Amino acid sequence: MNELDQAGLARLRDGWISGGAMFEFAPVEWKEVATAFSPDEQERRLLAIAGQALDVALRPAAPKSLKRRPPLPVLALPMLPERLRPLLRAALKYAADARLKTRVATLVASRGFVTHPMDWMPAASDQNGPEVYAPWVDWQAGADGEKQLRREHLTAETWDDFHPAARRSALIDLRRSAPALARALIETKGASEPAEVRLALIELMRFGLGADDVPFLKSLSADRSGKVREMAGRLLARLGERSITEGQTEDPAIELSAFIEEGKSGFIRRRSTYAPIKPKSQAQQARRADLFATCYFGDLVGHFGKTESDFIGAWQFGVDDGADLFLVRMVAASGGDAAVASLADLLAAAGGRLAILGLQLTARLDSGRKRVLIRQILNDAQNLAALNMVEGAEAGWLEWGDLAKGKTLSALRSAVSGDNDVVKRNAEQYLEAIGFLASPATAEKLISEVVAAGLPPASPSLSLLRLNAALGGNPTR
Repeated sequence: MNELDQAGLARLRDGWISGGAMFEFAPVEWKEVATAFSPDEQERRLLAIAGQALDVALRPAAPKSLKRRPPLPVLALPMLPERLRPLLRAALKYAADARLKTRVATLVASRGFVTHPMDWMPAASDQNGPEVYAPWVDWQAGADGEKQLRREHLTAETWDDFHPAARRSALIDLRRSAPALARALIETKGASEPAEVRLALIELMRFGLGADDVPFLKSLSADRSGKVREMAGRLLARLGERSITEGQTEDPAIELSAFIEEGKSGFIRRRSTYAPIKPKSQAQQARRADLFATCYFGDLVGHFGKTESDFIGAWQFGVDDGADLFLVRMVAASGGDAAVASLADLLAAAGGRLAILGLQLTARLDSGRKRVLIRQILNDAQNLAALNMVEGAEAGWLEWGDLAKGKTLSALRSAVSGDNDVVKRNAEQYLEAIGFLASPATAEKLISEVVAAGLPPASPSLSLLRLNAALGGNPTR
């Protein structure tokens, strides 16, 4: 349709808007269709023709840059029942950021459901959400339709048939069940990938990490990416491999050891102790922090001639809070599995501030030790906000006895019944964290407890607890 025809349609439209009859102004071809009818019928037929012309003839053509998207993949779990979607949306609305929204989706997935895509979808860059959403992550990233269906097994031949998120999920499963096969795939297929992709692939070696991985990780010392070399070095350190040859003066662990004082304790059975030396200046403090972040724990311990677990047992916690934090992060990054477990047990047993420090280790802890740390923090109730720091925590396991035997429940009751608005807001954030960890029965009972203590029943801070209880089959209204 040309511009003249468009102008004619515009004149007809304006005439109808003003209440006039426009049959006489219609194109001759249109008049032939309606001439034999009454004036009112002529206008109606003319209007029908004009509407068809506007809806079809003037429909704008799609721009050439527009790409057709494949259908949204169907996930492996069923979608959340319609009756629970309002509770889900309320919990998502209360979640302050993308990480907390992902935690809501994780709770839902732990109960065997996925969210409706209009309620929540993972971002294209999401690497921390439930693995069931991997097809949606790839879809968000613009995966083409020809490769959308995931193959049953990841092999060198099917490597390109997996999009990044689905491939990552498959590699994690493979590292847990057949680590040598996964390592061979990473070695052969990862070599041609860009640096950021190689780094992500090497990071997956932490799953099922073992002595058989040492030769491949050592070969990465010649990788063209500094970040890949650093990641490989940390993984090697976890396996007890020294990064620097004995006697090398450039070993940064030697410099770091100068910030640590070795002593003795005990009158009868003398044992070594290690305590941080207070830095004398801001420059020394910054240098110490940098050394803790870049050195490997095995190199530092080797300088003192101790095993990693012995060094951890001899460290004097409480002398310097900053040094304690640096040491825990160092162990989390490059300590061996036994050292991580030993440190987690020590911190959990100490409780208080040290148990909170233990949350730095959660990415490398098994579910049992994570639960011990979380229970200890709930028992102490010193800094419940730290529960948001837990990486990879399981959803829906916290029982009422775990919550009631410590100080947390009484602290929550006191906070919601008091007049301090800041304390109340903090307590509401704690309820959100507990709402993720609690079992359905615990979630339902906690709602009753805090409402009885004075929290408004319609408080948005109860959203995740309500969703949790409803997912267990007992929706609390």
